[in-house]
Amino acid sequence: MNRRGQRGRAFTLVELLVVIAIIATLAALLLPAMTSAHQAAKRTACLSNLRQIGLAIHSYAADFDGRIPYGPKAPPFTSPASFYPSTGSPTSLLSLQGGAVVGLGLLLPQHLASQPRVLFCPGADQPLDAGVELARVGTHQSRGSYYYRHAGNTELFDNSTVAEMPRNLRLDDLGTNRLGHAVRALVLDTQFLAPPGLESFNVRTQTHHRRRTANLLFADGHAVSRANRSERFTVDVRDFSEVRQAFDKILRVLETADTAE
Repeated sequence: MNRRGQRGRAFTLVELLVVIAIIATLAALLLPAMTSAHQAAKRTACLSNLRQIGLAIHSYAADFDGRIPYGPKAPPFTSPASFYPSTGSPTSLLSLQGGAVVGLGLLLPQHLASQPRVLFCPGADQPLDAGVELARVGTHQSRGSYYYRHAGNTELFDNSTVAEMPRNLRLDDLGTNRLGHAVRALVLDTQFLAPPGLESFNVRTQTHHRRRTANLLFADGHAVSRANRSERFTVDVRDFSEVRQAFDKILRVLETADTAE
């Protein structure tokens, strides 16, 4: 009797297949929601990073007569691997090939000393080792996850013999962009599509949030997430003929961000 009862309670093959099919269906239904929630969490963490960067920029400005981080003078442009060809160009670099600290990297010694990893977005679409990049700051070229805008120079070659401090570097007087709108956006997720074959020069595609959204930090310290509709925040230089316009394209994206609200 007991054996027959046990056999009667066992799953048949058909029942087992039905259970597996139900589980697979539920997983298929839940996976998109879980993926969406995971991406939303990364966007939120990225926005938190940008707010911390905003606080650091304001703290830096308080220590430097109201000026945002600027410089250093760009070295002679000798290689496509140099992402800082002219002083004041928009950049995602934290330090240059020779080790000079640049852009948002200027916040690291003091204003972001306790939280340097906020310079790296958790929503990166390609691997970027924050620990490795931070270890390079001050000795080698290092990059973070965000474009930083200061002065807006887009020249490929820095012909100036002296890096003159440009106007409109004060938080309360950033001037206007090339379209005549007030400069507001200072920091933006990198959405950069590189041409093939330049990996040996460390020129690589670097995008975030699956290119669906871009997070922006404004000069007043608030950060927002905006849809990257029509790739309006994407710098696309996959065509080799457009590589020389990369810095102009980055600045155009930031100019779009100035009126993104």
